[in-house]
Amino acid sequence: MVLLQIGTQQIRCDAVLFDKDGTLFDFMQLWGSWAEHMLQQIEQYLQSSGHTFTGDREHVFGTRYDAQGLLNDYDRLGPLAMASVEESTAILAWQLYAAGTPWDQAIARIRQFSELAMQSIEKERPVQPLPGLLPFLEQCVSAQLPLAVVTADWTSEALKHLRWSELDSYFDYVIGSDQVQQSKPAPDLVYLAYEQLGISPAHIVLIGDSNADMQMGKHANVSCCVGISSSVTSAQTELPDADLVITHYDQLRIIK
Repeated sequence: MVLLQIGTQQIRCDAVLFDKDGTLFDFMQLWGSWAEHMLQQIEQYLQSSGHTFTGDREHVFGTRYDAQGLLNDYDRLGPLAMASVEESTAILAWQLYAAGTPWDQAIARIRQFSELAMQSIEKERPVQPLPGLLPFLEQCVSAQLPLAVVTADWTSEALKHLRWSELDSYFDYVIGSDQVQQSKPAPDLVYLAYEQLGISPAHIVLIGDSNADMQMGKHANVSCCVGISSSVTSAQTELPDADLVITHYDQLRIIK
């Protein structure tokens, strides 16, 4: 039997499910860059017809800016943090529709903008594993603990990001929102992980950085939902449904 030690608590653990962005990787390095590319393209498109965003720029998608107007953070409770690919497309297409673009054309245009943004990302490959993650994954592998990724991203994109970071070999399965009927906070991603791993939820641990992850785990009846946050204080607001909260992977230890 394998135990996961979190602080002074020890939890039986038969498998670990990880969210991807903000949990395995630094969120802003990857999706901050993508969001800024998207918002710039949308803003230029709107301005060309004499329009602008329907509200403040930061409320379009949940981005945050410093005093110089540079993107430096994101809203953990906003769409950039939690929305699926399809939800993100619809949210951004609304800006074009509100400016008079027919809905079908707005969707097509946002998908085009996303392709252009991803082309830039492909060149930069801004994927950085969170501090302490690799040693923890090594502990899991040493204990022969099954691992899977459950993400709101497309499976193909998730696999690509894992390959960029050379983390792909650690995971038995990678499950994106394109494989299920409903993305987070619905339990579908976790249900599919159960099936593929062949393991009961009674002793599965889920690690994520958004409350949508925590709700997904609760709905799927995992044994423990572990939230990862920049601070315990902010987690009280951002991760209200977490069973336990960590701020660094060195707070986790596998006991065989």
